[in-house]
Amino acid sequence: MIDLYTWSTPNGRKASIMLEELAVPYRVTAVDIGKGEQHHSEFRQLSPNGKIPAIVDHEPDDGSGQPRRIFESGNILMYLAEKTGKFLPAGGQGRTEVMGWLFFQMAHLGPMVGQWHWFKNAAPEKSELGIKRYREETLRLLEVMNGRLAEAPYLGGKDYSIADIASYAWARTGSDELAKEDAQAIANLKPLLDWLSRVGERPAVEQGMEIPTPEQKQESAERAAVKGPAGGGSVLP
Repeated sequence: MIDLYTWSTPNGRKASIMLEELAVPYRVTAVDIGKGEQHHSEFRQLSPNGKIPAIVDHEPDDGSGQPRRIFESGNILMYLAEKTGKFLPAGGQGRTEVMGWLFFQMAHLGPMVGQWHWFKNAAPEKSELGIKRYREETLRLLEVMNGRLAEAPYLGGKDYSIADIASYAWARTGSDELAKEDAQAIANLKPLLDWLSRVGERPAVEQGMEIPTPEQKQESAERAAVKGPAGGGSVLP
């Protein structure tokens, strides 16, 4: 059994999509980041940086019989892929390509779309420079993906992989936001749009995108909000 601690964000959905794709049993605890539950000292024991998602594997392969925590979304995808032998080639050029696109998402696509969203929707003061910079970088990164998907059906090559699982929710978020401002710019990215459609139609992706469910969120809503950081420093991340 695997325990998943998550919320309805692109990073959180990487883990839930992967677990749905693997069809392994898992339990969900909704961690309401709007209430600050990611700062709770108990959650920081699972995820030292106070970020979702995190998982606990109660049946790791090391034979210890001891639960294992796995934090950071890319690490979770790699751990589950290696444990099950699915969605990550064992070696060779295929593995190298998948890992390259996985780190592309971790280092570039996620942070840039996230910064654009923050400057556009959450910053206490409007910064046109910040909005412009991260919007343009989001479009550039989607264009990079589009170029790759013009030559291969999936980011890692001919097969669906953790690179696609990592990138789907972020690419969809970025493309949907850009479409509101410049529909033609997105319409020109036909290989990317085709990929978004194909990946989005996978039953496991559809299900994973709905985690945590409204019922799972209700449990969190009934808990008290957490005040301030816990166990990881004096400044809120």
